[in-house]
Amino acid sequence: MTPELKELERQIIKKHKFGFTPKYESGFQTCLSEKAFFAITNQVFEKLEWDIIYIDEHAVEAKRKVKSLGITQYTESIIISYDYGSITIKSESLGNEMWDNGRNSKRVHLFMLVFQDIEKNYNREDLKQLEKEQESIENWDNYIIPKELPQPTNVKKPTIIFVFVIGILISIILAFLLAKISITGRYIIFLFEFLVGLALAFSIKQGIKLGNYTNLTKLKYILILCTLIIFVGTQIFEYYIILIENNFEKIGFFEFMKIRLQQGLTIKDLNIGSIGLIISWIIQLFLTFIFGFLFLTRFLINYLIKRVPQEVTEFAYYLIIKGKDEHEVRKELTYLGWSDEISQNEVFEAIDGIQGNNELNRTR
Repeated sequence: MTPELKELERQIIKKHKFGFTPKYESGFQTCLSEKAFFAITNQVFEKLEWDIIYIDEHAVEAKRKVKSLGITQYTESIIISYDYGSITIKSESLGNEMWDNGRNSKRVHLFMLVFQDIEKNYNREDLKQLEKEQESIENWDNYIIPKELPQPTNVKKPTIIFVFVIGILISIILAFLLAKISITGRYIIFLFEFLVGLALAFSIKQGIKLGNYTNLTKLKYILILCTLIIFVGTQIFEYYIILIENNFEKIGFFEFMKIRLQQGLTIKDLNIGSIGLIISWIIQLFLTFIFGFLFLTRFLINYLIKRVPQEVTEFAYYLIIKGKDEHEVRKELTYLGWSDEISQNEVFEAIDGIQGNNELNRTR
C-alpha cells in the first residue's frame, strides 16, 4: 500500500476479536447498483493490493497478503457481499491465531474508507458508464474471437493402470521406510503423515500424467487402497525386521500383533495401553488420507488446467458465457480443429479445474 493508505489504516481504531478463527463484520447501505458497486470494489482491491480469489453473482472475496523474510502468506480473507443495496464486509483471520489484535476490524473499515473515497469521484453519468463497463467485462464483450486455435497434441485414451501400479509400488516402499523409522522410535506423528500423504499424491500424479486419467472418484479409491497398504505393510515389515535383527524365535504375524496390542503404546514414560495404540493407528490412517487427498486434488486440478492451451479454454468459456450449450460448444471447437471427443472432454475438464482451483483458493 502507499504511505497515505498505511497512515489511514494506522488511524483506524481497533476492535479486538477472539476465537478459533477471529472475524469482524460490518456494513453500510448504498444507492449504487450492483454492477457499479462491484466495479468500485475492484478498484478498492487493486488500490489496497488485495488479491481477488473468488467472484460470484452477489459477492467477491479477496485475501490480504504480506511478505516476510522472503515468504509471502495470506493473513486475512475479506468477503464483500451485496444484497439489494445492503453491503456486508467480513474479514476473517487465516492463521492459527486466537486473537486478531484488531486487524480484522482495520481491514473492514479501511475498505469502507477507501470505497467512499473512490465513490465520491463519480457523478451520475460516470456511474452509468461504470455500469456499462462492468457489464461488458462480465459478458466478455471485449473478447476477440480467434480465427484459429493451438491444435491438440498426443491425445491419450485415459487408462487407470499407471495410477494403480505406481501407487501400489510407492506404497510398499513407503511402508518399508516407515517400518524402519518406527522401530528406531523416531516416528513423529503429523509430520510423517504429511510427508507420506505428499509422497502418495505425487506418485499418483505421475500415474495421472502417464495414463491421462482424471476420474477423481476412482483416484480417491486408489488413494484409500494405498493408505491401507502402507499401514498394513508397515506392520508386516516391522514384524520381519524385528525378528531378523534380534534373532527372536519365529512367531506368527498375528501373534506378533497380539503382543503389540498387549504392550500398548508408550509415550515417554506413559503407557496409554492398547486403546491408545488403536487410536494412534486410526489417527495415522485418517491424517495420511486427508493430507494425500488435499495434495492429490491440487495436483489433479493443475494437471487439468495445464493440459489444455489457455486460448482454447478461454474460447470455450466465452461460448458458455454467451449461453451456448455443450453441444454448441463442441461444434464450435470442431470448426477450429478440436474435433476429437477426448480432446473436447479435456477442455470442459479444464474449465471445471479452474472453478475448482478458485474454490481451493478460498480455503487455502
